[in-house]
Amino acid sequence: MSALLVVDNPKRWPLTIPGVEVISSGDYLTDRRYSDMRAAKVFNLCRSYRYQTGGYYVSLLAEARGHRPMPSISTLQDLRSRSVVRALSEDLDERIQRMLKPLRSKSFELSIYFGQNMASRYDALAKALFDLFPAPLLRARLERSGNRWELRSVVLVGANDIPEKHRAFVAQAAAGHFQRSHPVRRKRAASRFDVAILVDPNEKTPPSDARALKKFERAADAVGMACEFITRDDVGRLAEFDALFIRETTSVNHHTFRMASRAEAEGLVVIDDPRSIIRCTNKVYLAELLDRYDVAIPKTLIVHRGNAHEVEAVCGFPCVLKAPDSSFSAGVIKVADAEELHRALEKFFDGSDLVVAQEFCPTDFDWRVGVLDGRPLYVCRYHMAKSHWQVIQRDASGKTAAEGAVDTLSVAEAPADIVRAAVRAANLIGDGFYGVDLKRIGRRAVVIEVNDNPNVDAGNEDKVLKDALYREIMGLMLRRIIARKRLEFDIA
Repeated sequence: MSALLVVDNPKRWPLTIPGVEVISSGDYLTDRRYSDMRAAKVFNLCRSYRYQTGGYYVSLLAEARGHRPMPSISTLQDLRSRSVVRALSEDLDERIQRMLKPLRSKSFELSIYFGQNMASRYDALAKALFDLFPAPLLRARLERSGNRWELRSVVLVGANDIPEKHRAFVAQAAAGHFQRSHPVRRKRAASRFDVAILVDPNEKTPPSDARALKKFERAADAVGMACEFITRDDVGRLAEFDALFIRETTSVNHHTFRMASRAEAEGLVVIDDPRSIIRCTNKVYLAELLDRYDVAIPKTLIVHRGNAHEVEAVCGFPCVLKAPDSSFSAGVIKVADAEELHRALEKFFDGSDLVVAQEFCPTDFDWRVGVLDGRPLYVCRYHMAKSHWQVIQRDASGKTAAEGAVDTLSVAEAPADIVRAAVRAANLIGDGFYGVDLKRIGRRAVVIEVNDNPNVDAGNEDKVLKDALYREIMGLMLRRIIARKRLEFDIA
């Protein structure tokens, strides 16, 4: 893949970097040779990136040509918003405090040249900011407020703004960036698209176990896509891919949501998409949504400090309390009486102004229907942990102490009303991949919740469809990539 370094005027470009073609922004925008180039990495070092300037159009047309620009248009947009800069950098707060604690000054500027800083002690912070805002030359400004440092801004630096005493280091950093060897992906010769699967190697209860992840990888290969597993540290590489599939537990105030949002802004096909994460990870939203569309749910009350006294009348005792961002039995408790309710609500209200209370509906198992793009894919029965009222029993520290058995049915074998209710509930969320939990109460199929990022573990959810389950999911991503890019692609 060709590497193009685009500047306003190559004659004024002060550095020599082997293996890189330095061209003017005018040539890149107008010369047919570059518009016809099939694959290129475009490093945009123009002086200005303002809307409709030459620098802006270099990144814009690079994306249109199928090149890989740095910075991308979405990065340019992110850097214009202080709120986005602050939100994307939240995960760096601990590192910022630790690295800048020895400084006595009230402000600090960090120059970032291709992910590096001239002072090696700040390299980790420079690399982290480069991953968040992939651009060749950046300058971050941090200010101290009391005992804490805050990131105030991250701005792009033009080639002509490099101090003379920094130029030799910039040339070295650039050369290292261009020559750095990346792991070679195992890719079929016919692969035209790349899918990234986001995982957390340290997550104790991930949505997919190691065997299932290997099956996803093989399924991607089977439908003609190259697959690579990435982590949160690869946020700066998202533009290299055509799709992002999240196999890490999601949350809104979390890097999974920020990576989904970044990937969507970059034009990738994303499952779970940011909208689904927002909707599914908040139980208050789900309760309101399902009630609004008359989906059968247990007796439910959205509880705040002003109506806590109504819980008993609406839900009875015992009842179940759910933190808005609870997931898979975590943040969900059962209370037996008014005294327990009061104590529990005080703890819940420390973290959220609203809490979901529901009637307690004891059953031997929960139904789980996997819904993909509006179609039921698999049906499971998640049995309660032994001598416990939930599928997962957790100890005092929140760790899994016991887990119930799982058995899987084909969609045709499952009760039709369970499947219908699940599909209807999932379709209210979107057209992604969801796990809908239901109970049978009397003769009614009652929806408990809709989960984004549902479990797919080898030997459980795939027990009926086996490898076809993984191909269905990867196949959907492929079809959406093709539709988005408006390309014809033969996967035979």
